[in-house]
Amino acid sequence: MKYGFDNDKYLKIQSEHIKERIAQFGNKLYLELGGKLFDDHHASRVLPGFQPDSKLRMLSQLSDHAEIVIVISALDIEKNKVRSDLGITYDMDVLRLREEFQKRDFLVSSVVITHYNGQSSADAFRQRLERMGITTYIHYTIDGYPTNVDLIASDEGFGKNDYVETTRPLVIVTAPGPGSGKMAVCLSQLYNEHKRGIEAGYAKFETFPVWSLPLKHPVNIAYEAATADLNDVNMIDPFHLEAYGKTAINYNRDIEIFPVLNSIFEGIYGENPYKSPTDMGVNMVGFCINDDDVCKEASRQEIIRRYYTALNHMAQGDGNEAEVNKIALLFKQAKITTGYRRPIAAAKARAEECGKPSSAIELADGTIITAKTSDLLGPSAALILNAIKHLAGIDHSVKLIPQSLIEPIQHTKTHYLRSKNPRLHTDEVLVALSVLSQHDDNCRRALEKLPELNGCQMHSTVMLGEVDHKIFKKLGVGLTCDPVRKR
Repeated sequence: MKYGFDNDKYLKIQSEHIKERIAQFGNKLYLELGGKLFDDHHASRVLPGFQPDSKLRMLSQLSDHAEIVIVISALDIEKNKVRSDLGITYDMDVLRLREEFQKRDFLVSSVVITHYNGQSSADAFRQRLERMGITTYIHYTIDGYPTNVDLIASDEGFGKNDYVETTRPLVIVTAPGPGSGKMAVCLSQLYNEHKRGIEAGYAKFETFPVWSLPLKHPVNIAYEAATADLNDVNMIDPFHLEAYGKTAINYNRDIEIFPVLNSIFEGIYGENPYKSPTDMGVNMVGFCINDDDVCKEASRQEIIRRYYTALNHMAQGDGNEAEVNKIALLFKQAKITTGYRRPIAAAKARAEECGKPSSAIELADGTIITAKTSDLLGPSAALILNAIKHLAGIDHSVKLIPQSLIEPIQHTKTHYLRSKNPRLHTDEVLVALSVLSQHDDNCRRALEKLPELNGCQMHSTVMLGEVDHKIFKKLGVGLTCDPVRKR
C-alpha cells in the first residue's frame, strides 16, 4: 500500500490541539465525538496510512484527564434499533462500547438516556444498567428542540434534565450511532454547569468533511458518497467566511443548526465563544496528509466502491435509488466514471470471454490478475490463489491445493452442512493453504504474500457472500461487485 497520511504526526498534533481547547475553557471541555472510534475503515481507505483505531489511540494519550459518557436515545431503545455494521441493537452496543473503553483503561463514568418520555423499555434498560452498577441519567424530550431557545435554556428545558456528575477536565460524549442526542447532552451540561458556577466549553470531534481541504477535493467528495443515504451535502461555511475571510468546509446540517446553537450559547453564557460551526471542531486530520495524490486516488476508488455498494443494496432490496443517483452525480464532481477503476473492465472482459462469473484485482505495481468460477472454486477464492501465486513467482499452472483435497471439503459442505454451493470460499481456501504450508514450500511462500494485497483494488461480476466480504476487508482489499446474484 502507498501511504499518503502521517499517522504518527496525527496522534501528536491532534492530542495537543484538544489539550489547547480544554485550556481555552478553563480546564473543562465537553467533546462530542462523531463517527466511528474503534474501526474507522472509511478514514483508513481514503487516507492511506490512517489506522482504523487512530482516534482511540490518540485519545488514549489523554485518558488520565478524560472520562467517557455514553449516550443512547430512549426512542432507539423502544424500536430496538440495530447497528447495521455489527448486527446488534443500540442498547447492547452501549455495553460493548463501555467494555471496550474499559479494556483500554478509560474511565466510563455514566450512561445518559435521552429523548425520555416515560418509555417502559427505557426504564427496563436503566434498571438493568443500575443492577450492573452503572450510573445512569435521564434527559427529557424538550418541546420545540432545537429552535425554542427560550424554553431550552431554562429550568423547564435543560434545567429539567439530570445533571451528569463528572470529575475530569475532558468529558468525551459518544454514542452507538447518529441521532442519539450527543450534542443536546453537551449543551445541557453547559447550562447546568453554568448554574453551578462552573465554566465549561463544548467542541466537536468529527473527521469528515475535512475543513482544511477544498470543497471538491476527492477526500471530501468521498465523505458525501459515504453519507449519500443521509443526503449530507458539503458546503463552504458561510459563517467562517464572513468572520475570518477564509474558506472552510463543513456540511449542511452543522451549518443549518449553527444559528440555533448560537442562540443557545447566548442564552447560557450571554455570548457565543464560536463565530462559525467550523470553529467548534477540533479536527486536525487535514494537516497530516503528506502525499495528496495518494489520498486523491484512494478517495476516487472509494467513491466508486460506495456506488457499487449502493447498487448491491438495491439488488438485495434494502437500498434506494436516490442514494445511487446521488453518488452518480458525485462522479461528475470527482471527474471519474466506473471505467476509472481498472479491475472492473478486466473482470467483465474475463466473464464475457469464458461465460462465467469472474473477478479481477489490480496489484500495487499495476498488474491485473483475473480468475473465473470453476467447479471447485468460486471467483474470489480462485482470484486470491492466482494473485498470491503471481506475487510469490509461482507459475500459474501450479495447483497449490490438489483436487484430491478440495473434493472431501466439498463433500462435507454439501452432504453434512447441506450447502447448495460446493465451491470453496476464500476462508476455506486459506485454511487449506495453511494446512498444506507445513509441508509444501509453494503454499508457504504464497501465504506470506497475503499482506501485499493490502490496498489493492478488486472487482467481481457477481455479488459475493458475507464471508468473502469479511476476508477481503481483513486483507485490506477494496472490493466492488456488480449487482448480480450468484448463479
